[in-house]
Amino acid sequence: MIVLKISNASEVMASKLGKFLDSLTPDSLDQSTIEDIVIKKLVENLHAEGLKGEVASVRGLDLDGKELVVHDGLHVRRHQAF
Repeated sequence: MIVLKISNASEVMASKLGKFLDSLTPDSLDQSTIEDIVIKKLVENLHAEGLKGEVASVRGLDLDGKELVVHDGLHVRRHQAF
């Protein structure tokens, strides 16, 4: 299993949309949007390589150094098989 933590979603959204539009969107929306884009591209690339599996965006799970932290309200936000 691979865990991927994106830590600069707001900066990426600001560079794509501009600072003004980014200031109008909440950070959680930025994070979700970037995660959706990454999942889409990841699935495309893994499928092209002939790999099969599943990928999910999960809320309530955090990577803190070498620790995996589980918070209350853990749920899968998006799931896709490839």
